[in-house]
Amino acid sequence: MSHDDPAVTNPGLYRVMFENDRVRVLEYRDEPGDRTRPHRHPDSVMVTLSAFRRRVSSGGHSVELALGAGEARWLGAQEHTGENIGDTATHSIFIELKEPAPASAGDGPAPLGPAPARP
Repeated sequence: MSHDDPAVTNPGLYRVMFENDRVRVLEYRDEPGDRTRPHRHPDSVMVTLSAFRRRVSSGGHSVELALGAGEARWLGAQEHTGENIGDTATHSIFIELKEPAPASAGDGPAPLGPAPARP
C-alpha cells in the first residue's frame, strides 16, 4: 500500500473488504462532520449504501454532492479530501480497478468526485 492509499491515510474510515490481483473492494463509513486526509483512488465504481451529502476537494477546487442510497457511480482516478457536510452517516463501497484504463480513455483529467449516472 502506498502513502496516499485511503486505507492508510484514513484507517478509521476505510476498510479493505476484499482484494485480488484485479480489484480491491473498500468499505467507507463516516459520521456528520468527519473529514478525510488527502488520499488517492484509482478508477473505481462507488456504490452508496446510505444517502449522504459531502464536499470533495482537490487542488483548490471543491464540489458538493448529495447522493441517495443504492446509487452506483463511476469515480475516475483522482486524489482528494472529503468531508461529510450533511446530517446523516455515510456508508459506501468502492470497487477499485487495478488494470490500467485503455489508451482511448485519456480524455483529460477525471471530474472531481463521482460522475453522474448515465441513463
